[in-house]
Amino acid sequence: MIDEILLEAEEKMGKAIDAVRSEFANIRTGRANSSMFSSLTVDYYGAPTPMQQLASFQIPEARTVLISPYDRGAVNEIIKAIRESNLGVNPTDDGQVIRVSLPALTEERRKEYVKQAKNKAEESRISIRGIRRKSKDALDKLKKDGDAGEDEVERAEKELEALTKRHVDQVDEVLSVKESELLTV
Repeated sequence: MIDEILLEAEEKMGKAIDAVRSEFANIRTGRANSSMFSSLTVDYYGAPTPMQQLASFQIPEARTVLISPYDRGAVNEIIKAIRESNLGVNPTDDGQVIRVSLPALTEERRKEYVKQAKNKAEESRISIRGIRRKSKDALDKLKKDGDAGEDEVERAEKELEALTKRHVDQVDEVLSVKESELLTV
C-alpha cells in the first residue's frame, strides 16, 4: 500500500514536470518555433480546433514562421486566432501561406517573459507540494488505521521528501535553462 502511494506521487509529480515543460515551450524566445502555436485554437466551422490540426508550419529563418493551411477557407480564422493570442505578432496572408515575422525581443519584453516563466515554475512547485501533502495524508491515515507500522511510514515519508526535492530541483533546472534561453540576445 505504501509503495502504491509513493508510485502514484512520483507519477503525478512527473506529470507536473511535463506540464511546466510544455508551458515553457509556449513562452517565445527570440527564435521562431512551431510550438508557440500549439496552445492556440481556431474557430473552424463552429468548433474550436487546435491550430496544429489545420496547418503545417515551416521555419525558413530564425524569426519567420510560414503557416500553410490545409483548407484555404480557414485562413481568416487562423489569422484572427494568431492576432488575438498573446504572442505579440502580426500575421500576413500572401495568398499561398500565412507569414508570421517575429519582432526582435526588447530587453523589457525578455524580462517580462522571464517573470512569466518564473510564475509558471512556482505554480508547478506548488502543484508538486500539493501532491506531497496528499500522499503524506494518505500515509498518516495508514499509520492511524494500523495498516502500516510507524517505521514503515517514517521511511516512506523520508522517501516522499526526497522525491519532492528531486522534482522541485527538476523544475528549477528547467527554469534556469529557459531563463538563459530568454536572456540570450
